[in-house]
This record gives sequence, structure tokens and C-alpha cells, in this order.
Amino acid sequence: MNYLSIEEAISDLRQRGYSIDFSAETEMVCLYCGEMDMRFDPAEFQIDEVHRFDCNSSADNNALLYAISDPASGIKGTLLDALGATSCLLIQHTTAIVQALSLATR
Repeated sequence: MNYLSIEEAISDLRQRGYSIDFSAETEMVCLYCGEMDMRFDPAEFQIDEVHRFDCNSSADNNALLYAISDPASGIKGTLLDALGATSCLLIQHTTAIVQALSLATR
């Protein structure tokens, strides 16, 4: 499915059960859920969908939105990967997590 905005994509994914907002933990390679204050091993998750958003007005607004899930536990959520130049450290950590996620889907 093609979405016009990140907000539209997140709203649709929420309706389809991707209810948890994950972030890249910056101290270790793991997924972090602030709502539950829990860390998860990205190798336990798979990437179900990837959506790319390119904003023509600013490279800092470009992003990838991953819909991810853990088949064993049924946990489903999203991981937003900002592609802007201002978030280099976060991008490095997110890239490591996405690599672990990608390995889990093979």
C-alpha cells in the first residue's frame, strides 16, 4: 500500500494491530518500547512491511517506517528510521537493528 504521509501509514498500521512504537536503543543493539519500558532482541522480530517517505522540501524529513512483529509472542509494532543528516548516531543504531531484523526474515 502507498501512503501519502507517515501519519497515514502509522494510523493504518495501528488499525491492523501494529500498536507498539519501537525505537532504536542507543546504548545497545535492541528495540525499545517506552510504553512497556522493555527492551527486545531484534533477532526475534521480522520485518512485515517497509514504507519510504521522501520529503522534497527537506532531506531531514526523509524516513523509513518498518512494520515489525515477533511471531512467537504476537507483538506487533512500528520502527521509524529517520534518514536526515542530523541524526547520524541514531541512524547507526537503527541500521544495526534493521540488519538484525533483516536476518530474522530470511
